[in-house]
Amino acid sequence: MSGRDDVFYQIGRVTAGGVPRRLVGVLGAVAVLVAAVVLFSVLPPLYAAGALLLVLAAATVTASVRVVQAYEKAALTVFGEYRGLLDPGLHVVPPFVSHTYAFDMRTQTLDVPKQEAITRDNSPVHADAVVYVRVMDAERAFLEIEDYRNATASLAQTTLRAVIGDMELDDTLSRRDTINQRIDDELAEPTDAWGVRIEGVEVQTVMPSQGVVSAMEQQASAERKRRAMILEAQGERQSAIETAQGDKQSDIIRAQGSKQSQILEAQGDAISTVLRAKSAESMGERAIVERGMEALEAIGRSPSTTFVIPQELTSLVGRYGKHLSGGVESGTGLESLDFDEETRELVGIDDYEADFVEGERQ
Repeated sequence: MSGRDDVFYQIGRVTAGGVPRRLVGVLGAVAVLVAAVVLFSVLPPLYAAGALLLVLAAATVTASVRVVQAYEKAALTVFGEYRGLLDPGLHVVPPFVSHTYAFDMRTQTLDVPKQEAITRDNSPVHADAVVYVRVMDAERAFLEIEDYRNATASLAQTTLRAVIGDMELDDTLSRRDTINQRIDDELAEPTDAWGVRIEGVEVQTVMPSQGVVSAMEQQASAERKRRAMILEAQGERQSAIETAQGDKQSDIIRAQGSKQSQILEAQGDAISTVLRAKSAESMGERAIVERGMEALEAIGRSPSTTFVIPQELTSLVGRYGKHLSGGVESGTGLESLDFDEETRELVGIDDYEADFVEGERQ
């Protein structure tokens, strides 16, 4: 037996006012007949008639008064004819022939049950949503649709399946806002004709099937491993580059140091060689001059009148005689034009000059 055939469900509809008014009228008539039979069987006819009148008066007052809550509007019908909407407050309506249907004017929440849908790339997913609706025109909600709540929930359910079926799996998982907006747009036109406005749609869950979830987990794991390998390779590459650059810079510095050392060593050797050469040249000439002077002194002291002078000694005497005579005439002393100051100091030309001046005086 379905839920709508259950006795308690029907009693609940009676107490909630959701049952057809014809049934309520029949039940009321039966109740009045039963009460009349009981009263006339127990009480005298006069008292029974008075009691029956009191019961009818109470039933009439009860049927004539309608209370509409502050958040509601009620549609009124008399003999099945629509007479208008009742605003919040106390209203008196024709008894026994009037019916009211209350509409909650607040924002209401409609649950879209979880259902299975197939995405465009043939991936099954389970999705559910919540729809926020509000009655904007109670007259159209009463006249244009039997049950706007069930109609809106069913329409949202089919629209959710259609929207998911038009999207890829990755889009359904990452683009919730797009799904919400598309469902809202699809529901706007038909619900507007019912006097209902969709104030929002929120997709609560989009869950792929277990097989798809396992495949996605494997894909995510493989992607993480790939990224880790790429990062590791990039790190090793950067490390190798840094190491090579460091080795290159070290080799350059060592080569520059070696080159500078060789240059300095060569310059030192060159300077040393030049100094040695200058020193040897100066010392050799000084020794030759001293020997030549000694030879000339010996010749001067010899009693012989015939002398054989080597050519080298002659040139030496002429060379230094020229310098000597030039220095004496100019008064500058013995000065070698072939030696700089450093060489003159190394050779000791100034000392020879003093010797020649002393020998001339003698």
